[in-house]
Amino acid sequence: MTSDKTLRWGLYAYILIAFCFIFTPIIWSFIFSFNSDRFPTLPLGHFTLHWYQTVLGRPEVIEAAWTSLIVAVCSSLLSTFIGFCTAYTDHRYNFMFKQAYLALAMLPPTIPLIIMALAMLSWLAQIGLSGQVISIIIAHTVLGAPFAMAVIRLRLNDMDPNLEAASWNLGASEWRTMWEVVIPFAKPSIIAALCLTAAVSFDEFAVAWFVSGLNKTIPVVILEILQGNVDPQINAIGTFVFVISITLIVIAEMMMSSKEKKEGVPQ
Repeated sequence: MTSDKTLRWGLYAYILIAFCFIFTPIIWSFIFSFNSDRFPTLPLGHFTLHWYQTVLGRPEVIEAAWTSLIVAVCSSLLSTFIGFCTAYTDHRYNFMFKQAYLALAMLPPTIPLIIMALAMLSWLAQIGLSGQVISIIIAHTVLGAPFAMAVIRLRLNDMDPNLEAASWNLGASEWRTMWEVVIPFAKPSIIAALCLTAAVSFDEFAVAWFVSGLNKTIPVVILEILQGNVDPQINAIGTFVFVISITLIVIAEMMMSSKEKKEGVPQ
């Protein structure tokens, strides 16, 4: 009994240390975004909103924020649609080379981002789409679709295969069964996939830097501001990006957790 209690407290301590290691730099960045001093040093100066006002007064930052938002929304919708189709194909059908199909679907996250960025730049240039907003949407869709597929696939694996058969036997077409049985069952994972892929898109830098041209996203603007000097505006922009990203991730986790809790309630 004592050993179990020691192990439990040891795990709690490990989790606490891990969280401190991950979030301490983020917390300090948040604190320094309200610090009047230009350089991130202690002791702190007085509280100020000057850096946020400066950021909001820069047209290129506002334009980049809108570009990031448009790209995140569009790429998350496309990624989730492709991910759902891929996951449903895996769930519903058995065919030759299915494992190769799944391996190919999960391939993009395993490729180094620089290699992916160069490949996307070359391909988009060949079809005349390099340097446009749609270029970033396409690239981020390629990166996000495997994440959406993985999340939705986990949900569909829990679905009783007899549900679709029962719907067909009651006279529903395959499309009506998809709309009224499969999609409602997968709804929590679909919402989670939308949030997760939007967060991935909003945070992604390397590929966007190569294919965006003059249509910069927030991470690309952060690099440009950071080059050559230490600028507290980075802390303000970083806080903004972190709040959006963590909100999306929390919503995704809540959707998956609520699904698991509902399924755990005895009928």
